[in-house]
Amino acid sequence: QVQLVESGGGLVQAGGSLRLSCVASGSIESINDMGWYRQAPGKQRELVATVTAGGSTDYADSVKGRFTISRLNAKNTVYLQMNSLNSEDTAVYYCNAGAYYNKHYWGKGTLVTVSS
Repeated sequence: QVQLVESGGGLVQAGGSLRLSCVASGSIESINDMGWYRQAPGKQRELVATVTAGGSTDYADSVKGRFTISRLNAKNTVYLQMNSLNSEDTAVYYCNAGAYYNKHYWGKGTLVTVSS
């Protein structure tokens, strides 16, 4: 089992920045890819960014150039640096870890609210 705990969400003005963190614990040796997803009110959960164990990254088109995902394996932590935030970024942000046997684990989420 893997446990994920997110932090760093909050209220920010449009144009501002936030950094989300996600710390993994438990069977961390089984983790491969990690990522961030988000779910806005009334919408489906969507991929924001992913990072492989080797450090390769991928982003949703809507956040490219504004968000940066990074991973510090020594601290079992993945970060999401979010810049130039706008109201469309308002959502609950969830950390995800993909592990052996195609298992996926989720954190409980952290709320990001961008005020215009």
